[in-house]
Amino acid sequence: MTDEAPYMDAGLSVGERVEDLLSQMSIEEKAGQLCQIDAHRGWEEWVGDKLAGSFLNLLGEETIEAQKRAERSRLGIPLLFGIDAIHGHAFWPGATVFPTQLGMSSSWNPEMIERVGRITARETRATGAHWTFSPVCGTVRDLRWGRVDETFGEDPYLIGQLAAALVRGYQGDGLTDADAVLACGKHYAGYSETRGGRDASEADLTRRKLLSVFLAPFKAVCDAGCATLMTAYEAIDGVPCTANRWLLTEVLRERWGFEGVVVTDYDNVGRMHEEQKTCETFTEASARAVEAGNDLMMHTPAFYEGVLEAVEGGRLSEDLIDRACRRILRLKFAMGLFDENRHPDLSGADEVIGCEEHKGYALEVARESLVLLKNEGDLLPLPDNLGRVAVIGPNADDTDAQLGDWSLGGGHSHKGRGEHPRENIVTALDGIRERLAGRCEVAYCAGCGRRDEPANAIEEAVRIAADADVAICVLGDDTSLNGEGRDRATLKLTGAQQELLMAVYETGTPVALVIISGKPLSIEWAAQRVPAVLAAWNPGMQGGRAIAEVLFGDVNPCGKLSVSWPRHVGQQPVYYNQVPGWHAESYADMDAEPLWPFGHGLSYTTFEYSELSLLADRLRADETLSVSIQVENTGDRAGTEIVQLYVNDLYSSVTTPRKELKAFARVDLEPGEKRRVSLEVPCARLALVSADLEWVVEPGRFELMVGPSSRDEDLLRAQFEVVE
Repeated sequence: MTDEAPYMDAGLSVGERVEDLLSQMSIEEKAGQLCQIDAHRGWEEWVGDKLAGSFLNLLGEETIEAQKRAERSRLGIPLLFGIDAIHGHAFWPGATVFPTQLGMSSSWNPEMIERVGRITARETRATGAHWTFSPVCGTVRDLRWGRVDETFGEDPYLIGQLAAALVRGYQGDGLTDADAVLACGKHYAGYSETRGGRDASEADLTRRKLLSVFLAPFKAVCDAGCATLMTAYEAIDGVPCTANRWLLTEVLRERWGFEGVVVTDYDNVGRMHEEQKTCETFTEASARAVEAGNDLMMHTPAFYEGVLEAVEGGRLSEDLIDRACRRILRLKFAMGLFDENRHPDLSGADEVIGCEEHKGYALEVARESLVLLKNEGDLLPLPDNLGRVAVIGPNADDTDAQLGDWSLGGGHSHKGRGEHPRENIVTALDGIRERLAGRCEVAYCAGCGRRDEPANAIEEAVRIAADADVAICVLGDDTSLNGEGRDRATLKLTGAQQELLMAVYETGTPVALVIISGKPLSIEWAAQRVPAVLAAWNPGMQGGRAIAEVLFGDVNPCGKLSVSWPRHVGQQPVYYNQVPGWHAESYADMDAEPLWPFGHGLSYTTFEYSELSLLADRLRADETLSVSIQVENTGDRAGTEIVQLYVNDLYSSVTTPRKELKAFARVDLEPGEKRRVSLEVPCARLALVSADLEWVVEPGRFELMVGPSSRDEDLLRAQFEVVE
């Protein structure tokens, strides 16, 4: 390498530097740039011999060592380091761990989630990584799927708003921001439309459904400037997403104008040969991946030789290698990796990672992630003058369930990187003991396991519950029942948890049920009997403190469901935005309505909606619908309400959902306070995908619905018309 080479001149434009460097690269060096290697599988040979362009799971001092080796190569092309910082930089011991995406989505708070991204970026970049494989933009359709916890729920509009906020947080002031990381929208696309909830199975999707439902959040993150996207594992109509030129080129590049980098998911290229059996050789799989529009191949080591063979044998044009390599180099130049940002300064990492400011914000996020599902008889908030509190259940003091997946100790734990310090994690038991210290006695018994129970443990739990003023049962699942490759056949409480809950309930002691889980679970028995139910999801490192604050009224809950909560697994699909046409409109043996619908969430105060009005009820397609509604806090506590606006296209050329979320607003109200809340919906947001696969706003009448949830009886209604 020579410092006099034009591509090393920071005074030239990125485009000029890229073209100069590309002109000097051999085909082997270009092929290397298209490889991303998992450092857990060994990385040294890929820097010294094959000149890989990127690594995942390499952090800290090793990033400096690897970067210095790359700097000594013939052309000195820097490396790009990626990591799964999904809800905080949770694969680094002591880092701030936020609630999972599903938990965060219950806040309906884009501004808060943007700050989560900012904090995660600072902590991630401080350890040498440049890139996080987040946000997940999948739209939940089957709750048996193992990766529900990684999503922002079931509504494309809400997902898009929250995912775009996370992108803005990650990427900060732009690619040259030394405290920012590249965002990666995943998994593109349709990955969450599974058969039977089975991860990475074939997705039965039409292009119209893809455009209408599953691509909308990806369009939102692209519009927010997301630098990279990741292709999904599954095949659609027989074509693996990795080989789907319509998705990767025609839609993404040509229609949307995306100019960033597309990376495959882990060994997607190899899967086409070894699992999906659509390519007889690695050479063919490598060629098809590049042709379709992928730029960087995540950990398919055989891709390197395969793509070289494809070019040498005339199967693949070197121009397509240049196309992908050009995008990768452009990203590296734009990030300053050839210049001042090549080597991270690790000296100040300890002052940033898991600092008090960040931990404090993890508590704020956990508070807003909790959803009060039921509070019959106003059992909650619990009073301070209790004599004895029983805390019961296997999730009351379980750090794995608390932190969730994609964290040290979870299902994707990084071996050899240690674990999060126990003192940094506040479990539900910790939080309750801390809250009640010096006030009353707290008795604890796990009662059972999630798979089997110790002898006599349920009897012990019953004994302490019977002697208590209230029993707080903390049940749910953990990462052995959640995550990639951990799909479920049922949504029941596992092990002896149901037996435990029934036994505690039979004591007659009032029961508050806290569910710590990666998804909604089937708890209809509890919903019919237990007076109070709180969904905590996987609330992160400060989650137990937030749970205690809500249970005892220090914090007024304001979370709303981003996924509908089913009565039974057999109700699937249970998402709210379904199209009409079901003959029966109900099951013969069960109510079709979920236990709790999308958008549901209670408070310790009450809100009343009135005086729904429209500024105009006839609009053109290029105008904006302006809506206002009066919301009054009719209780005796200050609270936050999330006002939701839904629209139904009454008659259309193709089937459309009975209601779809089109806007929402958070409003803080003091007791007795009234406020007029305004919401705006550009008519372009009412567009549907026609039978010809075109986005159009069709003239006609629409029904407008505004209220505290998607439940029909919660909504005030009006109609408006879109005219030619």
